[in-house]
Amino acid sequence: MTPYPYADEYPIRRSLAEAGERREDVLAMMADLASREDRAWESGQCSGTMYCGDHDHYDFLNQAFARFSHVNTLQRDLCPSATKFEAEIIAMTLDLLGAVYDASHTPAGLITSGGSASIAHAVLAYRELNAPRTARPNIIKPETAHPAFEKAGHLFGVSVRTAPVDPQTARVDLDWVRDHVDGDTIAIIGSACNYGYGTVDPIVELGEIALDRHVGLHVDGCLGGFILPFGRELGYDIAPFDLSVPGVTSMSADTHKYGYALKGSSVLCFADRSLRNSQYFFQPDWSGGKYCSPGMDGSRSGGLLAATWAAMVHLGRSGYRRYAQSIFEVATAMTAAVRAHPSLRVIGSPSFLFSFTSDDFDVYHVNDFLRTRGWRLNGQQYPNALHMAVTRPQTQPGVVERWRSDLADAVAYAQARAGTPAQSGAIYGGVDGGPTAETDDIIRFFMADMMDQQQAVPDAP
Repeated sequence: MTPYPYADEYPIRRSLAEAGERREDVLAMMADLASREDRAWESGQCSGTMYCGDHDHYDFLNQAFARFSHVNTLQRDLCPSATKFEAEIIAMTLDLLGAVYDASHTPAGLITSGGSASIAHAVLAYRELNAPRTARPNIIKPETAHPAFEKAGHLFGVSVRTAPVDPQTARVDLDWVRDHVDGDTIAIIGSACNYGYGTVDPIVELGEIALDRHVGLHVDGCLGGFILPFGRELGYDIAPFDLSVPGVTSMSADTHKYGYALKGSSVLCFADRSLRNSQYFFQPDWSGGKYCSPGMDGSRSGGLLAATWAAMVHLGRSGYRRYAQSIFEVATAMTAAVRAHPSLRVIGSPSFLFSFTSDDFDVYHVNDFLRTRGWRLNGQQYPNALHMAVTRPQTQPGVVERWRSDLADAVAYAQARAGTPAQSGAIYGGVDGGPTAETDDIIRFFMADMMDQQQAVPDAP
């Protein structure tokens, strides 16, 4: 990856030019870049990243966004539609995630700019709610939980205790969690599902610990929140994980992932509004007027609210369920292709996202080769592993068949390279920083292999 992409085609701007460029020229350049970059995922060979991958759907969302792209949601008196969109997004998400309305619970929510922001707001809410009883708050999270918890702990002065996970199931060690809750613990964490392995932590059992020890339980459903509920409806073996589970006090779910909204939106759900209200910020004596903010952001985009609302209302439960069925079916087929190779090992019991490693060779060799076939998987570490988050682009015809064929070739390549260093590695948010000069070596390997096969076949009479 170059720090100056497209430098050989378009100028690098290091200062604001005196004269602006024509709109037509600006848009032409952007159209060129977008078209080329879309090809990286349109084939269905890219893990995660593009959860919808439907240009017609994106066009629909862009139209909704355009109607309100200029709107600042702070100005609710000018644009009351923002209140409608936001309230209904939260209400629909609470309903999807099993919120319980009774005499002791008034569920509530908050829309944030993404999964990390939802996690940060949750940690802040628990800290503020528990401020009267502890000045040294801590949370307990599985090792597999998202690093955003550590980021939030760093920002808000909350100590993070990392619980080990069972290496066979990739689920959190319940006994460790139970033994490490103390008087300063404000919340424990579970994932549904975790980013690395696609496994769902034992949320029911974590809820029992939370109730017994009088602490909060946040379920990080940023990745799975808008697909796991439909997987359960379709009959897949997914244990209860949402706000309906006793002891769960908050849950995050990203609308910009399997909610098929535009990037920059997530919903943080609270089992009761008292927890949400604890993280509000007020400054009533400012000379600019009484200031209050439900979250860390001040100005927010009305366009994102409108587009998120439009996605949810347009798809409905049946639309989400239909897409979930295709995704789970493809994930099952792709996982089965991995299990067909004795030298590969699937980690834990995955859902729509699976991860695999090898005890025979460095699995990054598999990644090195797959990149030459156009695949973009996510590299992991401890152990070295690769994961594929199945999204709608993988449900296109032919993708599973390409996966089976290319994976078989990649395993053959990796077996021939056992004991040698691979080129790719594990970087979150990227697609591993794959091979460069290694590509030529891979091509030579398969050319030689093809020659050997041809020599082994007798000439036709």
